Amino acid sequence: MTRPIVIAHRGASGERPEHTRSAYELAIQQRCDYVEPDLVFSKDGVLIVRHENEIGATTDISGRPEFAERRTRKTIDGPQVEGWFAEDFTLAELKTLRCRERLPDLRPQNTRWDTLDDILTLEELIGIVRDATQQRGRPVGLYVEMKHPAYFATLGYSMPDALADVLRKHDLDRADAAVIVECFEPDAVKAIRGLIAARCGQLIAEAGAMLTPKGLRDVAAYAQAIGVEKALVTRDLCGGAHAAGLQVHAWTYRPENMFLPPAFRWGKDPSDHGDLEGEIAAAIAAGVDGVFCDCPGIARAAVNRTF
Repeated sequence: MTRPIVIAHRGASGERPEHTRSAYELAIQQRCDYVEPDLVFSKDGVLIVRHENEIGATTDISGRPEFAERRTRKTIDGPQVEGWFAEDFTLAELKTLRCRERLPDLRPQNTRWDTLDDILTLEELIGIVRDATQQRGRPVGLYVEMKHPAYFATLGYSMPDALADVLRKHDLDRADAAVIVECFEPDAVKAIRGLIAARCGQLIAEAGAMLTPKGLRDVAAYAQAIGVEKALVTRDLCGGAHAAGLQVHAWTYRPENMFLPPAFRWGKDPSDHGDLEGEIAAAIAAGVDGVFCDCPGIARAAVNRTF
C-alpha cells in the first residue's frame, strides 16, 4: 500500500475561514500534499475559489448596502437558493468583499480571521501553491473541484474549457502535474479529460451503480480516482476500486463530534473535538489512498502514525 495523500479540504478550513489565503497557507504549513479549491465563475468569466456560487454565507456581502438589490433567488441543480451569487458580480466587485467563517456557531474560534482575506482567483491560488512548492522543495498539489458545471453551462460558461485554459497557461495540464480535477457530474469529468492530460477524480456521494464492479470499471475509463463520502468506505470498496485501477479518496474528515461516528466522539457537545486522528487511521486501515480533511495537520499525524 502506498502512503495516503493528505488533501486540505478548502485549505485548513477547520482552523481558518474556508478557501482563504490564510486557510491555504496554514494547510501548506501543516504539510498537506494537495489543497482543494472549489471553483465557480464571476460575471466576467473568471474562475474564483468559493465552495458555492452563493456567497452570502462566506463573505461580508450581506452588510454591503451597495449590493443589497442584487439579492435574489435561483434554482441551482434542483433546490432553490436565496442570496447573492458570484456570477452576478464582476471580479472587481467580488474583490471588494471580505471572507468570513461559514460555520461561526460551530467554529467561533475561526471568526477572529473574518474580513482579513479577499476572494481568491484560481490563478492566485496557483501562485500560492507555486511559491510553497519552491520553498518546500517538493510539490504542493491542486485537487480542483468544478462546482455546478451544468448549471453554469446554461448561463454560457464552460467550466471544463475555462479550467483547461488556466491549467495550460501554467503548464499544469500534464499527466505528471501535481493536479487532480474532480466533479460530481460525470459529463464534466469526461469533458475535462478530453481537453487535458491531468488526472481526474469522480466524486460519489451515495452507494449505487458507480460503485459496482462494472460501474467502477466504467469510471476507470475516464478517471484515475473516486472521491467517496467517508461513510461508504469499506475494505471491499477499496479493494474493488483498486482492482479497477482507481484510487480511493474519502471525504470529508472534520474534527467536531457532530461529524464523527459515535465510536470516535469525545464528550456530548456536538462542537467539541473528538478522535479525528483515530477515524482517519481506521480509513487508512480500510485501504483509502487519500483523505479530504478540514484539519490537515491531524490527517498528517494519522498518516505518519500508520506509515
